[in-house]
Amino acid sequence: MAGCNHGNITVGKPRWLRRSLPTGPEYEKMRQLLKRSHLTTVCQEAQCPNQFECYSEGTATFMILGDRCTRNCHFCAVEHKPLTLPDPEEPERVAEAVDILKLRYAVITSVTRDDLSDGGASLFAETIRAVRKRRPETLIEVLIPDLQGNWQALAAIVDAAPDVLNHNMETVPSLYPRVRPEAIYERSLALLSEGKKLNPQLPTKSGIMVGLGETRDELVRVWDDLLTAGCDILTLGQYLQPSKNHLPVERFVEPEEFAQLQDEALARGFAGVAAGPFVRSSYQAESLYRKVRRQLAG
Repeated sequence: MAGCNHGNITVGKPRWLRRSLPTGPEYEKMRQLLKRSHLTTVCQEAQCPNQFECYSEGTATFMILGDRCTRNCHFCAVEHKPLTLPDPEEPERVAEAVDILKLRYAVITSVTRDDLSDGGASLFAETIRAVRKRRPETLIEVLIPDLQGNWQALAAIVDAAPDVLNHNMETVPSLYPRVRPEAIYERSLALLSEGKKLNPQLPTKSGIMVGLGETRDELVRVWDDLLTAGCDILTLGQYLQPSKNHLPVERFVEPEEFAQLQDEALARGFAGVAAGPFVRSSYQAESLYRKVRRQLAG
């Protein structure tokens, strides 16, 4: 499952996971536009703790291909009800919203659609092209599912020329059966590697949740696997339990430890790293991209 897909349960949270949520005219403008346009954002669907901040800054992650997923990851707040057919008008609605809001950086993600032969890749490509046509100056990041290892579908997305290709590993291999049982660790790694082969200049990115029972050594091994696959950008954030029916938090990682993890990941070779309790896949995406772009250009 792609996206900022961990929730925001407040019971039992330590003090550093409690904060005031900003509001204001930019947030309200974004909320009303999404409602009028019948658009879905992963910010809302996955109960992301950063949605108020991002909306207030004029940033959003748009979720295409509907709001229901074919997989049943045990950390994810997105629903798994009966599916609907993809909406062919969705790319234009996303592009219109990006244009109206004058976004500098748009993130496009989706639910996982294993029922579609290309996993929804064609709609990703159409959405990228629609945004480019309406607002060519906007940077576009795509946060995609694993496409069931369909590299032809991946090529269609890469050929549409996003600015960042993102696919989340989510957790360490030993926890896949419990956390995301329908995913395959090696397939996710292969997607990032194949994306880099298709376009070596395309920054690739991945995200990992902590607090699910992983060890520090396991985290480092995932980092090394990602680096071997050519991954440029890493995000690390605290897993938060969306509901009592989802996996419980095994550990709350303190901000000081997140800072240490960020330093260690940078030292191992990532070009850009964001780590912190509130970090999610799309958090501070533009600043990370610009940092990595400068390094790749140099």
